[in-house]
Order: sequence, then C-alpha cells, then structure tokens
Amino acid sequence: QVQLTESGGGSVQAGGSLRLSCAISGSGYSGRAMGWFRQIQGQEREGVAAMDVDEITTYASAVKGRFSISREKNILYLQMRNLKAEDTAVYYCAAVGPLFITPSTRIESAEFAVWGQGTQVTVSS
Repeated sequence: QVQLTESGGGSVQAGGSLRLSCAISGSGYSGRAMGWFRQIQGQEREGVAAMDVDEITTYASAVKGRFSISREKNILYLQMRNLKAEDTAVYYCAAVGPLFITPSTRIESAEFAVWGQGTQVTVSS
C-alpha cells in the first residue's frame, strides 16, 4: 500500500517561492508516474505537473516556466517560483499514475490511484 505525505505549504507574497515535498512510503508505486495537483475551493482538481519513471515531465500551461517537478529517492518535489495569487490552492501529491507521459500529456486526476492529504498554499498580492 502506497502512502503519500505532503509538506512545505504556507503563505507567501506574490513573486515569492515555495517548495512542496511529498514523502512516498509503501510499495506498488514504482514504474508509474507521479504528479502534483491543486484544487481551488469550489473548483475541480487540476493537474499541475507530472513525472514518469524515465523522468519525462509535463506541466500545466499556467505554471510552465515557473514550477518544476523533481524526485530524489522517495521524495517528490514541486519547486514553485514567481508565485501568483491565482496559484492559491490546496496542493495534492499523487502516485500510481500512467506508465508513460510526454511533455504534452494532459494531467488527469482520474489516472492517478493514490493521493496525499493535501497542503495549503496561499499567495497574497
């Protein structure tokens, strides 16, 4: 059973940076993509970034050039720079996603089976 635990959320002013971390434990997630999603209250969860086992990455157009997904051992990171007020949301780590992705893959929440509890990111303008 895979367990995901996010950390690193908080409050920051517009233009600032945050790095989210997702600690991965358990088994059954290897070989599958992992990703980050976010959800604004009252809206659907949207994909932000994803990475497959070959470290191919894809990003939502709204964050491309500002966010970077990476993984070191059993920790998945989301480095967020030049944050904007519209980035305010609860951010979720997800695992057991598709086998392969491409830089143009659209990140869909239905394709990921395991989720963390979420961490709040608040950007003030």
